[in-house]
Amino acid sequence: MKNEKIRKIMNIAIIMLTLATLCFIAYGMKNNLFSSQESLESFIVKFGIWAPLIFVLFQAIQVVFPIIPGGISLLAGVFIFGPVNGFIYNYIGIITGSAIAFLLAKHYGTPIIESLFGKKLKMKYLKWADNKKFPKLFAIAIFMPVAPDDFLCYLAGTTNMKFRSFLTTILLGKPLSIAAYSFGLNVALTHLSFLVH
Repeated sequence: MKNEKIRKIMNIAIIMLTLATLCFIAYGMKNNLFSSQESLESFIVKFGIWAPLIFVLFQAIQVVFPIIPGGISLLAGVFIFGPVNGFIYNYIGIITGSAIAFLLAKHYGTPIIESLFGKKLKMKYLKWADNKKFPKLFAIAIFMPVAPDDFLCYLAGTTNMKFRSFLTTILLGKPLSIAAYSFGLNVALTHLSFLVH
């Protein structure tokens, strides 16, 4: 009963966030928010000093409820705030979301993983949880830009890994992958803009 209740709560949360995301995308397309960086920036500026906080909150939520690919939200941070500030806000949001994911898994266990992630991903990585070298495997994966970090943060919460060890690994391991996306995407966008014009 407990497992079923967790699944229902998580499924409802995911559905609501998905609908909210789709509504924002529809609103953005209708109002040409995504037509240029200037359009998106002018929209964000309306929120004043709250704009970075709103983005950080969004970034944290998308880690806890991974309904969109992380690369897209990282790109949004760079696109809206520039490479440096985008990196900082991406970093804060992802660290916050990762910590929440870990703590949720500590409290609810594997049922929360069952409700959020696909069978293929679980089949590939669940065996890591029983490996005595999990902390090392986790650290290596976090340093890699292509690893399924959201899933691994939840998985770490189901192991004997301590929060302090988890947080240290995340704080040290995340900057490299976030920087790779943030600055790499900025360079790609700059070259693409040059080619278009």
